[in-house]
Amino acid sequence: MSTRTIAEGDRVLGKVALRIMPFLALLYFVNYLDRVNIGFAGPNGMNTELGLTATAFGFASGIFFLGYLTLEVPSNLALHRFGARRWLARIMITWGIVATALAFVPNPTTLVIMRFLLGVAEAGFFPGIILYLTYWFPAAQRAKAVALFMAAVPVSSAIGATVSSLLIAHGHGVFGLSGWRFMFLVEGIPAILLAFATWFYLTDRPEQAKWLTEDERRWLTTELDNERKATEAEHHWPLRKALTHPRILGLAFVYFAIAYGLYALGFFLPTIIAGFGQEFGTKLSTVQAGLVTAIPYVIAAVVMVFWARHGDRTRERKWHVALPMIVGGVAIPVALYLGNPYAAMVAVTICAVGVCAALPTFWALPSTFLSGAAAAGGIALINSLGNISGFAAPYVTGWLRDLTGSQRTGLWVVGACMLAGALVALVLGARPRSDFARTVDSRP
Repeated sequence: MSTRTIAEGDRVLGKVALRIMPFLALLYFVNYLDRVNIGFAGPNGMNTELGLTATAFGFASGIFFLGYLTLEVPSNLALHRFGARRWLARIMITWGIVATALAFVPNPTTLVIMRFLLGVAEAGFFPGIILYLTYWFPAAQRAKAVALFMAAVPVSSAIGATVSSLLIAHGHGVFGLSGWRFMFLVEGIPAILLAFATWFYLTDRPEQAKWLTEDERRWLTTELDNERKATEAEHHWPLRKALTHPRILGLAFVYFAIAYGLYALGFFLPTIIAGFGQEFGTKLSTVQAGLVTAIPYVIAAVVMVFWARHGDRTRERKWHVALPMIVGGVAIPVALYLGNPYAAMVAVTICAVGVCAALPTFWALPSTFLSGAAAAGGIALINSLGNISGFAAPYVTGWLRDLTGSQRTGLWVVGACMLAGALVALVLGARPRSDFARTVDSRP
């Protein structure tokens, strides 16, 4: 490819990124916040008002993912068929309604039911966005695109921690609601509003993008079609194979391990920080605790973008997934054995960096050998099985805390899981051997 062509391609992709990435990141910001804001509600009045133990809180937090995983694959296939604009808008308006209704749960049973329904409503959103990015960005730029999108995770955790804390602290009594109920009410409404914006703003495919010139549409469409044909010729993975192959199950375990660390932090970091008062004599207000919670995620957001760009530039994938998992897996159980809150926060921050840095490069892996309906089904299956950790992490962590009276055992499990996932990532490698190579090797 000539220097001029490369420069023109970079300009087109830059235009695409500027158009869709901020909006997608905003959607995921709201999505992730609605998913994990129960972590702020728990230690700030919800657990006491509803009479939840740590185990019950973990179960209510994690039941979301049992609803979530049941509809992941059919939801992503529907997005592939009907288009991202319509399907994402449908997902968002249903999850917004359920997220808002959480403000009015009267007891633990209703909380569990509503969290399950929230998972059902959100099913397909995240893998749908990952699939959508494959429609717009070639493989060489995909990890960076995923990183820009997934920067919403640490940003949501950072800003969301502060916003949620402020809503809880200053919303108590508004409309006669407790602070945590007011937070659920306010944070559920943006999803409903953004559903209408999604319908009118997003474009399903490059060939439909009126905001690109004809030459730009032609270049991007040709580039992506050529890459898709090359992938299908080298790795012929039909939908059935993508839903049953052991490699997909292996990738699902790697994602399970990454997400285990992510959700253990997301749901219990506010509780861990609240416990600094008992362990270290540190007294923090609700808002101060929210600001402290934000620190690891701010740093993680910066590191994950640079790490993904480095992976795209070097074209190395497996170590860009495994190395941050190893670092994060070692750091997290160490956090609560340190002698002061500052050292503990350094260890927690290193873990957050490791978890977040592994995510974007991981999601660049499936599309190196999957395309079309196989990509839709395979990506959804990986996300669905991997997100079982969203149930397991808070439930197991809460159960072990009730059993032992300490967070330490649960965090050792988090670390062990991440290290096991890193090992599997190294064993799998970045991509399978091509069908062509296996054919050549089998010749007499």
